[in-house]
Amino acid sequence: MRLDLGGMALGAVATVAAMAAAGCSAGGEEQPAGASGAMVLATTTSTQNSGLLDELIPMFEQRSDCTVKTVPVGSGQALEMGERGEADALLVHSPEDEEKFMAGGHGSSREPVMHNDFVIVGPPGDPAGLGKARTAAEALKKVARSKAPFASRGDDSGTNTKELSLWQEAGIKPGGSWYFETGQGMGETLTVANQKQAYTLSDRGTFLATNSLQSKIAFEGTEKLYNSYHVIVVNHDGTNTGCAREYSRWIRGEPAQRAIAKFAVNRYHQPLFFPDVLNR
Repeated sequence: MRLDLGGMALGAVATVAAMAAAGCSAGGEEQPAGASGAMVLATTTSTQNSGLLDELIPMFEQRSDCTVKTVPVGSGQALEMGERGEADALLVHSPEDEEKFMAGGHGSSREPVMHNDFVIVGPPGDPAGLGKARTAAEALKKVARSKAPFASRGDDSGTNTKELSLWQEAGIKPGGSWYFETGQGMGETLTVANQKQAYTLSDRGTFLATNSLQSKIAFEGTEKLYNSYHVIVVNHDGTNTGCAREYSRWIRGEPAQRAIAKFAVNRYHQPLFFPDVLNR
């Protein structure tokens, strides 16, 4: 079953459209004029490895007096950077951790930007039979029962958090020689999994954008695998709030959203992400 990614974000689209019409952010603050200077964007490895940021950042800098330094790390590390005031804006995909971040007063706004989904990929032929599973948790049970190799990022990223939540749902604490952590980003983990004929959890965008893989999608298409990305303006003394707010507004605006919708640089010619604010 394939997940209808475009339809799942209609509620978010309506909410953000209403905010845009009112000229405010989620925190009710007006966007400042005359923002300038350098800003740090802490983001996930998936936005970097997919090539999306190489497309978006130059577009933003061409129409802004702000320059962007991107720091691609796991979502957990990005949020920690925000807490310490080491980043001005975040582009992350770990909703529960993001909500805790906002509840702690570390962000002044959090807005939906785009989404795709997670997929479980593995060796050709799917030796553990994940394709017969009805849920992602059931698919992981098949991995554990067969002791098929499984590569975990193990890096406190949004993908790693999702993976661990699925193991918990399956009632399994993974371990043993069949389960190993790479401690690396998504692109590197996909490469390791491919080399070791292992299964792994990946966001669809990075999987599609990573060339020379023999790995195939073994399980996909359930609501639990939905993967949403939000932009957060960090609330911390000394950060470049002006540029962060301008970037937050821009990435949810029409030019950026259309660029996200059209971004399909991959071997399958499929979109890597789906915009949440703009109906294509």
